[in-house]
Amino acid sequence: MTETVVERTWRMLVERHPEARRGNPEVIEAAFAEPRLRRLFPFPSHGSLTFHRNTDHPWSNDLPSIAGAEGTYRVYAAGYGEVLGEVATPQEAAALVVAHLPNDCGPAIEGRWPVPNSP
Repeated sequence: MTETVVERTWRMLVERHPEARRGNPEVIEAAFAEPRLRRLFPFPSHGSLTFHRNTDHPWSNDLPSIAGAEGTYRVYAAGYGEVLGEVATPQEAAALVVAHLPNDCGPAIEGRWPVPNSP
């Protein structure tokens, strides 16, 4: 069976593959342990782990994200506009993201995020 882009990306992140983006391994593993997050496209960057409903730029950018390390993890609403919570473990942060996902979230679509009113 062929891996989807989402499955391959998660696998490479969890395995710390040399060609994978770098992120906080504890946050990546905690997020991967959450079945609803595992269906989304993970994107580690600048100390954060964001989740998207699609696999290629432009991203959906409408889901919560995790930032932080070693005892202080913040979960932000989409676009880093609001802190949804600050917790002590990556597992708590991943659970908080799941708690704030829209009901219709996932699995991620392969490709670009549909832009409203685009030709």
